[in-house]
Amino acid sequence: MIRIDGGTFRMGSDHHYPEEAPSHRVSVDGFWIDRTPVTNRDFKIFVNATGYITTAQIIPDISDYPGALPYMLYAGSLVFTPPARIGNHSDWRQWWRFMKGANWRRPYGPKSNIADCDDHPVVHVSYADALAYATWAGKELPTEAEWEFAARGGLDDAEFAWGDTLTPDGRHMANIWQGNFPLTNDVEDGFARTSPVTAFPPNGYGVYDMIGNVWEWTSDFWSARHAADAAKPCCIPQNPRGGPEAASYDLCQPAIRIPRKVLKGGSHLCAPNYCRRYRPAARHAEPVDTSTSHVGFRCVLRNGSQ
Repeated sequence: MIRIDGGTFRMGSDHHYPEEAPSHRVSVDGFWIDRTPVTNRDFKIFVNATGYITTAQIIPDISDYPGALPYMLYAGSLVFTPPARIGNHSDWRQWWRFMKGANWRRPYGPKSNIADCDDHPVVHVSYADALAYATWAGKELPTEAEWEFAARGGLDDAEFAWGDTLTPDGRHMANIWQGNFPLTNDVEDGFARTSPVTAFPPNGYGVYDMIGNVWEWTSDFWSARHAADAAKPCCIPQNPRGGPEAASYDLCQPAIRIPRKVLKGGSHLCAPNYCRRYRPAARHAEPVDTSTSHVGFRCVLRNGSQ
């Protein structure tokens, strides 16, 4: 783990997506954060030690999904599947497929495996899966503020975790999508899907993969916007957390009240033409029961030493 000393920083952004606004000052206490996302190797050790079964490996309970027909419920997870063509970018169902048998051991379906991917981030983990691992490891999941403070690497209010240029001197600093998403990935950074967690340079704090590769769970409930900026220095929020009162739900499924948590960091599917969320300020809502091929996590330790 890497020690992050506490401090005050400007969280969020007023220049991109509305959910990132308003930019506002917050303070966090010092904490330790995992140097990399949790890898397949790490998660395998946890599963072997505990016998844990992930959400994607369990057939959903029909009582949790009113209106669903039995044949619609099976163990699986969402897998990015490039389409041959798209109508527009507003319907993500054109490139996401809920695939039977997809899980952390078989990230792209029943015929896939992670045999050569021990150093890649574990994916297809729901919020409960991430929390279970963190608890077993004696750690916790980061708050959104802790995660963003660590991601910035000491560059307060910079566009990216490494400065204000996406590819300084033409160098790729994170695993993101190059080309016309979701149709064509030019793979200029060398990776079409996930990458080893130390494949790209660490940020100023020595933390790897805070941007790109996989989105990461935080412990905060989702809210559509940040709280307004503090008017006085004495009123800067200290260790803010998005509690249940801020929880929002998927309006497309009004009968199914599943809360959402904040994801941070973007993934290998973020592209300049579609999802410019490869920035510390970027954030995304994810239902707690959902797992996908581009979401992972890392842990923090608040009390104690490493």
